[in-house]
Amino acid sequence: MQDRGAQMCTVRAKNFNHERLMGHSRMSPNMRSSWYERYVLPYLIDIACGMRPVWHQRHRVVPLATGRILEIGIGTGLNLEHYNKANIEKIVGLDPGLAMFPLARKRAKQASLAVELVGLSAEEIPYQEGSFDTVLVTYSLCTIPNPGAALKEMRRVLTPGGKLIFCEHGLAPDASVRHWQDRLTALWAKLSGGCQLNRDIPSLLREAGFHSVDIQSNYLPGPRPLTYHYWGTAVLSGRRFKNAVDQNI
Repeated sequence: MQDRGAQMCTVRAKNFNHERLMGHSRMSPNMRSSWYERYVLPYLIDIACGMRPVWHQRHRVVPLATGRILEIGIGTGLNLEHYNKANIEKIVGLDPGLAMFPLARKRAKQASLAVELVGLSAEEIPYQEGSFDTVLVTYSLCTIPNPGAALKEMRRVLTPGGKLIFCEHGLAPDASVRHWQDRLTALWAKLSGGCQLNRDIPSLLREAGFHSVDIQSNYLPGPRPLTYHYWGTAVLSGRRFKNAVDQNI
């Protein structure tokens, strides 16, 4: 008899052109990942992204997801426990890190959620326009090679009136912190699977055509170059992009 978890959580690794998706100088990370990336990095990321302040951030945004949900960068499935199952029609999880999928399957089973896992990066999402009511992206825009292209794809697959829910770390407002973000990013990226400390999340949203009606930002506990966060909901509308005043967490 097939394991119930296997029935609930399926994996689909689609065939695709690596050069077209990632650029001529890059292949899919899964095609040339090192031993460290396959067997060590998934667990390090799982520990770092499961810390208590980050858990609270996930709990703040994930329950807002409704209907047909596309989760970008599902990774090891750390968001799954936070979904409001009463508001979910289906969940598709997109991530090129196939080494993280065993943990994601385990968490899907624990949360009693049916999740389809797709082994691709977000620069080319294999779904038609208007396929999803919600796109959720948490702690992933920092590692996607082309975040601008990925956000445009997220915008494309959203249904009219749909929403992008996001929670990301990124470029800090303080010059001294930005200085260290710039200095540390190259080394940090090598250790953390490509994570960039200094991405300007509000600018990326604007440039992709999103207009946020609720974006908040603040430092979480921890080293400041790593912990400046942006979170909120972005919609496709003509409203003026605005930043909320920083709030204490």
